[in-house]
Amino acid sequence: MTESIIMLALAVFPTLVLAVFIYRKDKFEKEPLKMLVKAFLFGCLSAVPAIFLESFLSSLYEGIGGGLPGFFGGIYSGYVVAGSSEELCKLFLLMWAVWRSREFNEYFDGIVYATFVSLGFASLENVLYVFSQDTFSSALMTGSMRALLSVPGHFLFGVAMGYYVALAKFQPEKRGAYLFKAFFYPMLLHGTFDALLMIPEAMGEEGSWLSAILFPLFIYFDIRMWKFCMRKLHHMQELSAEQAYATGQERIDTDEDANGIGNGDSSGNGFSGFNWDV
Repeated sequence: MTESIIMLALAVFPTLVLAVFIYRKDKFEKEPLKMLVKAFLFGCLSAVPAIFLESFLSSLYEGIGGGLPGFFGGIYSGYVVAGSSEELCKLFLLMWAVWRSREFNEYFDGIVYATFVSLGFASLENVLYVFSQDTFSSALMTGSMRALLSVPGHFLFGVAMGYYVALAKFQPEKRGAYLFKAFFYPMLLHGTFDALLMIPEAMGEEGSWLSAILFPLFIYFDIRMWKFCMRKLHHMQELSAEQAYATGQERIDTDEDANGIGNGDSSGNGFSGFNWDV
């Protein structure tokens, strides 16, 4: 019983920490608890269709001439099986949960709700991974690694998704393009994140030497992704501030700001060599 409680806490606690973090970054009109719970639960729900979609795409992959070569198989698994299916399901449930809600009334709300959906997804995924392990020690190892890598990854994918969903909500003249970006950029981040880890695994023994190259590249990518998404977060705070000042709202958490996390301009161009500005 004690082991099960520890495993459950290890699976869920990291997502709750990041949920509190993003909640505190909402500087003006805090979102109602019932809406946050709804977004989180819809995120958990989004994992269900994602599991079936991933299973279908995996079987489709294995049916392509017995499977693609290891290197390309890792890319397929990262971008198509995991990245595309999971981010598509999260976006669909996000739109279902909050798009028409009157509580979605400022730019930063998009990031709050999208990250709660992503963290709900990560929570259920964590529980499934941790409780599927054969031993308690392997469950602790799996939960710890996911707390350090997968949960923050889903959080950042949610920031990117929420950024473009908010732009789609409040800039309807470009709604179609922004909704496409709300899927494409999280999928691209998610796919790259997974592919860098999956390629050596898909290649088996032949890919062991590639790990020495791809893992440092993964660390570099992860750092750049944090910077990119924190700039997106900071930009949304600025746009929400403009909305709030226009309507006479007062700032809530005046002792905090995003500059301590994501210093830089608000252009959102986080990756050198890529123009990801909106």
